[in-house]
Amino acid sequence: MSIADRLGPISDAEADVLFAGLEHARGIVLAVSGGPDSTALLWLAARWRHARPGGPAVIAVTVDHALRPESRDEAAAVKRIAKACGIAHRTVRWSGVKPGTGVQKAAREARYRLLAAAAGRIDADHILTAHTRDDQAETLLMRMSRGSGLAGLAGMARAAPVPGADGDALVLLRPFLDVAKARLMATLREAGIGHADDPSNRDPRFARVRMRALMPALEQEGLGSARLAQLARRLRRADAAIEAVAAAWWASHARVHAGDVPAVAFDTTIAALPAEIQLRLLGRGIALCGNEGPVELGKLETLQEAVTAATAAESPLRRTLAGAVVTLDRKGLRVDRAPVRRLPGGKPVRASRDPLNHGASPLPHCGQTALE
Repeated sequence: MSIADRLGPISDAEADVLFAGLEHARGIVLAVSGGPDSTALLWLAARWRHARPGGPAVIAVTVDHALRPESRDEAAAVKRIAKACGIAHRTVRWSGVKPGTGVQKAAREARYRLLAAAAGRIDADHILTAHTRDDQAETLLMRMSRGSGLAGLAGMARAAPVPGADGDALVLLRPFLDVAKARLMATLREAGIGHADDPSNRDPRFARVRMRALMPALEQEGLGSARLAQLARRLRRADAAIEAVAAAWWASHARVHAGDVPAVAFDTTIAALPAEIQLRLLGRGIALCGNEGPVELGKLETLQEAVTAATAAESPLRRTLAGAVVTLDRKGLRVDRAPVRRLPGGKPVRASRDPLNHGASPLPHCGQTALE
């Protein structure tokens, strides 16, 4: 029986499997808010680390978003638990003016930024979060409701770059992604450890809370967290396969001109490719040549359909999208940087850099950030 299928508290032997490979890390930051999941992460990681003398430095970091009066006391409570576990602790505060709308998105971005900074201070190469199988299921439902494509429906990855961090030297690891939240709760009960209760987790103004409320009814229909997480894994596998094909075709067929004014030309064999591969190649070209930020999946699909129709009709096509111009003629398909658009008076139009692009679906390697 796998860890994902078991019930009850997580044993030390199971923790060894969940944290496998981290014994070679330079340093580990545990993202601990004080809620049940992250508190279980702190408890289990501490036991795992103490069983390995000479192992990596581990520090628990609490991000105080300063959105609720209780947050300071909750951070202090985490510090006490960390001390009892023999783990160093640091509280970092999200300071400054908070946005009136989109506060959860802004808080998430601030959280990763502050965690990455904390990792840099101890030269850590891993940040661990306590996302569970339940979180994965809710994420999948949220992305379905937003009309995400295949990459978005693949859900969260167990290991990924830290959002907003430069380079890939710092890894975001979610060791509990296949573990039910109930098992973490059982682990805390067995250990006799308390945790904070964030009322925003029950606030129906937030989409994740509303999706969470649907789960009992979905579970009765056989669409519980285990099934949804399984779907995400299968879609991630399919997405990786499609992306590998697109990357191989790009490497052998795309003629790329890099530099200050990038351009890419595709040979005529692109017309024979499946629509999903064409879509990704167009996305890559626009990400390379455009200068107006991430391209929205729906708009990219419309462009791909127009290219397919024009190819079948043997007619020319010229379209602009996300700061790139796409041209189809007898020579083939080409993507160039679009001329700078200007407002009356000559002022250039400034590009939107919203990485979520108003709920657009993420496309791998096309300049978009996966929704989390």
